[in-house]
Amino acid sequence: MKLRQLLTGFVLLCFTGAASADLEPWKDYDISEGVTSVTTVKVDSNMIDKYLEGLSQTWAPANDVAKELGQIEGYWIHVSQLPNGGDFNVVLGIDFKNGASAMAADKAQYEAFMKKWGEENQKKSDQIVTTYPDIREIVGEYMMRSITFK
Repeated sequence: MKLRQLLTGFVLLCFTGAASADLEPWKDYDISEGVTSVTTVKVDSNMIDKYLEGLSQTWAPANDVAKELGQIEGYWIHVSQLPNGGDFNVVLGIDFKNGASAMAADKAQYEAFMKKWGEENQKKSDQIVTTYPDIREIVGEYMMRSITFK
């Protein structure tokens, strides 16, 4: 009985602490101007290298072009060391200077990208990505900002 009362008290204390938080953006913490597009992917654990090979020929070179053109700040890939340990095992990220650049549809940027990327790269990419549904599932997409406490 005492253990149950102790646990109940602890849970109530946790909720009370959370409810009394009065942090204010830009007063207590800063929010980044830049945003990161994050995609979580569940890849069949025996197919991670095959998926990475495809990304190295499609996603990464396309992001290199976008970075060279100043359309993105950078990109990254993280792979779980425990490929069967959760809902996803690969995380893809693209860093943008700000939210507007991440969400804006821009014909001039698209045309500049396609000119530099080229028709051959697009054909190759189109061919490779057709294999992705057999080995992976996109399980989440997020637009995230960094928080820095003051």
